[in-house]
Amino acid sequence: MPGIFGRMTTKPKVTLATSSVMPNLYHGEEGLLDALAERGCDPSIKIWNDPDVDWTDAGTVIVRSVSDYPLQRQAFLEWTKKVPRILNHPDILEWNTHKTYLRSLEKRGLPTIPTAWLEPEQNLSKHQIHTRFPASGEFIVKPAVSSGVRDIGRYTTLSTAQRQAAIAQVQQLLGAGRTVMLQRYLEEIDTHGEISLVFFNGLVSHAVEKRAVLHPATITEPTMHEAVVTAEAADHIAWQWGEQIRRVLHAYVRERIGRDEQFLFNRVDIVPDDEGSFRVMEVSLVDADLYLAATPEALDNFADAISVRAHW
Repeated sequence: MPGIFGRMTTKPKVTLATSSVMPNLYHGEEGLLDALAERGCDPSIKIWNDPDVDWTDAGTVIVRSVSDYPLQRQAFLEWTKKVPRILNHPDILEWNTHKTYLRSLEKRGLPTIPTAWLEPEQNLSKHQIHTRFPASGEFIVKPAVSSGVRDIGRYTTLSTAQRQAAIAQVQQLLGAGRTVMLQRYLEEIDTHGEISLVFFNGLVSHAVEKRAVLHPATITEPTMHEAVVTAEAADHIAWQWGEQIRRVLHAYVRERIGRDEQFLFNRVDIVPDDEGSFRVMEVSLVDADLYLAATPEALDNFADAISVRAHW
């Protein structure tokens, strides 16, 4: 119907970008299209590397289940830079798709998990790989470019067979040209669980608690994306940690791209330590599962956040 000035009012397009390996939205996001339509948007779902999609006519593009980007990161990043309007910002996506971003956070005072970084160009022998393992306890092997909990192995130093399996996994990842992270497994994950704090447009939305998905002597399956979660009303201490992390992130982004940039979505994964503080496990700004089924208001919060950005 024509507006008061005789022009047709149009609904802003919103395109949710997924992948061929995960073409639908995450569990809990099934009602997102309807919720966006109710807010005056014209929503659709498209696969990010579908050659038939005209991304110049996609409106505001929201990155969702692009779970295959770790195996074609460069192509994915090139695509993000060609999309006229994409959230989160392409430069932030580039930074966050490689877990060396944890180094940036650590330099700015956030407590992270101590990590040994192994690079393909180091051409490490089996013995050299083995010397990078912790002297005792359990440890984690994972690629620095990964999505969800895929390709992560948990091992114990007490077993020769497990150490050999860990060496084999490291060699396989390095042989595929992937940077490898070695981290001590935190027992606090088993005792306290991992807390995910979710923010939309910089505002607190909800929190969930994730229980350990890794068991000793296992490597996660390629089809796995995230751990089993339960809704958790994070206490004020956890939210204080989350706000501290959010402030550091925004300050870093301002420094990196030369201006303030509001994240449409941001999931911060932390684990409490036994000293009254926390460690940052992950900051997810790319294909984060936002656990919209965890609490009744979460989906509406996300739809509101997208609608605000689409109508800007």
